[in-house]
Amino acid sequence: QVQLVESGGGLVQAGGSLRLSCATSRRTFGSYSMGWFRQAPGNEREFVAAMNWNDASTDYADSVKGRFTISRDNAKNTVYLQMNSLKPEDTAVYYCAAALKFWGGSLSRSYDYWGQGTQVTVSS
Repeated sequence: QVQLVESGGGLVQAGGSLRLSCATSRRTFGSYSMGWFRQAPGNEREFVAAMNWNDASTDYADSVKGRFTISRDNAKNTVYLQMNSLKPEDTAVYYCAAALKFWGGSLSRSYDYWGQGTQVTVSS
């Protein structure tokens, strides 16, 4: 079982920045592709960003390209989501997810483990 713990959410004004973190105690963290998803009230969960486990390639939703950056520190067993130029429509609960030795990409069903989520609220 892999436990994922997100942090870094909060309230920020439009145009501001936040950095989300997702930590796990799993020593094999480097073998997991990591993804970030978000869910706004009344909406389905949607893909935000992902990083492949073996070559660190990345993928982003069109809505966040150029504003958000996913990165990971395998020594700290942590994945990050740097969010810049935030917009009110970015308001959602953000979840990190992990897929063992598999490129999960944008498909939520490809991920095996999920965190509990962290709230991001962007005021206009």
